[in-house]
Amino acid sequence: MPLVPQRSTRKLTIIAQDPSVLGTTNGSRRILTAQVSVPDEVLSPGPTGYRVKVVDYDASDDRLYSPLTKGLDGDPFENATDSELLNDPHFHAQNAYAIVMRTLARFELALGRRVSWSFGGHQIHIAPHAFAEANAFYSERDRALVFGYFPKQRDSRQMIFSCLSHDVVAHETTHALVDGLRTRYTDPSSPDQAGFHEGFADVVSLLSIFSLRDIVNALLDLGSPGSKKIARGKITPTALRRSILLGMAEQMGSELSGIRGQALRRSAELTPSPDYLADEQFEEPHRRGEIFVAAVMNAFINVWTKRLASLGEVSKGYFDRARVVEDGSDAAQHLLTMCIRALDYAPPTDLAFSDFLSAVLTADNEIVPDDSKYEYRKIVTKCFKDYGIEATSKAEGGVWEPPDCKLVYDRTHFEPMQRDRDEVFRFIWENRKELGLQDNAYTRVQSVRPSLRLGPDGFVLRETVAEYIQILELRASELVKFKIRIPAEMPRDTPVTLYGGGSLVFDEYGGLKFHARNKILNKRQEKRLEFLWRYGHFSQGPEALRRFAYMHRQRASNQPWRIPED
Repeated sequence: MPLVPQRSTRKLTIIAQDPSVLGTTNGSRRILTAQVSVPDEVLSPGPTGYRVKVVDYDASDDRLYSPLTKGLDGDPFENATDSELLNDPHFHAQNAYAIVMRTLARFELALGRRVSWSFGGHQIHIAPHAFAEANAFYSERDRALVFGYFPKQRDSRQMIFSCLSHDVVAHETTHALVDGLRTRYTDPSSPDQAGFHEGFADVVSLLSIFSLRDIVNALLDLGSPGSKKIARGKITPTALRRSILLGMAEQMGSELSGIRGQALRRSAELTPSPDYLADEQFEEPHRRGEIFVAAVMNAFINVWTKRLASLGEVSKGYFDRARVVEDGSDAAQHLLTMCIRALDYAPPTDLAFSDFLSAVLTADNEIVPDDSKYEYRKIVTKCFKDYGIEATSKAEGGVWEPPDCKLVYDRTHFEPMQRDRDEVFRFIWENRKELGLQDNAYTRVQSVRPSLRLGPDGFVLRETVAEYIQILELRASELVKFKIRIPAEMPRDTPVTLYGGGSLVFDEYGGLKFHARNKILNKRQEKRLEFLWRYGHFSQGPEALRRFAYMHRQRASNQPWRIPED
């Protein structure tokens, strides 16, 4: 009996953005849905798969919803009505499952390997109706993504379900994935590192949405209703920023602002300026992340218009609408891949936006050396610079430079270097002086990950990415001997922990290509310590609690943030 080839992906219906975004089907306005590809697997009720387990328990109502059991080998909601989409908890479970798996698949495609969660298990739990509250979050302790629900402001009989929002689900999934890839990015550090988690999660969720052509087409409808053509004036950078970015922010509506905040709307309206980085208002993590979102999304708009410049007009002053949509979707997918892949080339501790920019440029340069057609890297560099962010590396193109030192490979073995943390640690220890490590700091290799990536030319890039950290615990008074300035009012006996580390990228022959690092003893520590001291990290007293409580209240109420007076 001949073997039947197994499919690698399957199609599942999701709400393309959220129920407020409508499309036209057979002349009527309906919730805009999309069939998306997710990794195929034999599902158990829930749905439950090898990476995701839906457990639909409502803690507010003490209710356990029955698991999705029908159509687990197909798409049971392909022809669902709007009422089913909104009111059937089984669809809510499928929607959350599909978006989580789609986001995971995008990470694995970009990185060229399996991506683990940060906790000990293989499956993350999803609670689509976790509680009656305008909130959604990732919890490492609970190994879960939890989504709240709440009544509409104008009609309390209708519920808003955060699990039906594509960007909310993708945002929280991204937090979980980044936590698995870079566990130290949640450590107390600089404003940039605190803002990166939020900004990066927004960027992944937004570019994931813009990679869906139906969404791009629907958003273009905001300024140019259903024609096969679109006017040249509608696709300038200014016009697209207004219709696409601000249009998306408006379509999201006010109902979910308690979960999303106003990050997208404010980012879209954030006029390019290098002054935000020094503005006290932008030290709050969510506001800091808006700078990152603004830089990337403006790069998306500019890349899109760069691609459109090569299109011919179908009639005087008009472009083919389908090609405009296709180029917008392709630009979003390429930028999304660039951003995800950059995680492998970014330092594992004390991340600055400038470090991540160098990581983006290096990662893309490795897989697409010739950037002359659409100039993604040139446009990304300019858009980041417009917001005061310049690449940490001063090499041409802002890419990380290969190590400029003689390294010892004689006492390490190539094969285990691709998977064995102890073998990589031996390489690091043998070369600690050349690599600039601090001898007396605690040093640990956190991960060794072989990767296989396919470039647009069809050639394969094989790399091994290893991540190590260094931790040094001392008293504030000891900082002086390392020429690190102590915050003015910090007592000299205050316990201080310094972090450092690097990402080592090895080629297919075991040679070190890049060492993206932050030394444990550097001048950046001064700004980091000053920031943490001002916001009470080194104190557990009432003042520290008051500062952090204030920050969270301001975030929840979407009010301008400032440092409270002492």
